[in-house]
Amino acid sequence: MITFSRFTHYFSAIVDYGSIRKAALHVSASAIDRQVLQAEKEIGAPLFERVPGGLRLTAGGEVFVNLVRGWQRDYRRALTQIDELQGLKRGHIEVAIIDALTEGFVAEVIAKLAADHPGLTVGVQVLDNDEVARKIIAGDVNFGLLLASESTRDLQIRASASAPLGVAFQSGHPLQDSAHVRVSHTLDYKPILPAPPLVISERVTSLFDRHDVDAQRFMACNNTQMMRSLVRQGVGVAVLCWLDVAADVAAGQMNFRPLKDAHLKPLQLHLCVAARRQLSHGAREVIRHFEAGMADIGLT
Repeated sequence: MITFSRFTHYFSAIVDYGSIRKAALHVSASAIDRQVLQAEKEIGAPLFERVPGGLRLTAGGEVFVNLVRGWQRDYRRALTQIDELQGLKRGHIEVAIIDALTEGFVAEVIAKLAADHPGLTVGVQVLDNDEVARKIIAGDVNFGLLLASESTRDLQIRASASAPLGVAFQSGHPLQDSAHVRVSHTLDYKPILPAPPLVISERVTSLFDRHDVDAQRFMACNNTQMMRSLVRQGVGVAVLCWLDVAADVAAGQMNFRPLKDAHLKPLQLHLCVAARRQLSHGAREVIRHFEAGMADIGLT
């Protein structure tokens, strides 16, 4: 019989890294290779195809990886049920978030959780918007934070916060005297626009098109961190979502003004769980902390 917990750990690492050498974190590659060969012998079929530069799953390996992923989910659920019997003395919650939330309130919420419940740990996965939704539906995470889109249709929304589109700029910029900014106001200040695959890209392009402004003539970037860096260097002003710059504004590193347009609705940040999924006591407590954090991230 395979030493299941040890082998599945090695097997998952090989799948994730694509080679035995990269998966061998604290164990020799030869030891892991022996585990794989022993498993293949007992199963009676190869799990990996040896190819130049690494390993590739066989058809049998694809079947086995689904089994392992399912076993890992069941194992986490079993631990959660055991944790339920012990209150919140210990436990682990997995959360998926979008990149715009890597600075600011999420870290603050987790810090408060660590202080309030030292035995409760939180794992954070930073993913694109659609992948956050997929992780929630698959049960790979307890809940997720993502912007409203088609991907949220099959999810249960537990909390929401408004996240307007606007313009980020340096302190002392002429736009600082305006309560709101229109597209026409940005044109003389070298606007930096979001490019695909950023969620807001299509919305910003449509907004500029509606004002008969060719977005193609301006600088574009597909990374919000880079866009913020360009603003801090004085390259131009960036059209971004409030979530992208809330931490910068709070730190006094830049300013932000919402874009004013009759047809432009704010984006919505949603805290979502899988529909019909029963949440553990630990997950409910973590969600309660996140709901409180979301209530404080509005634009003031």
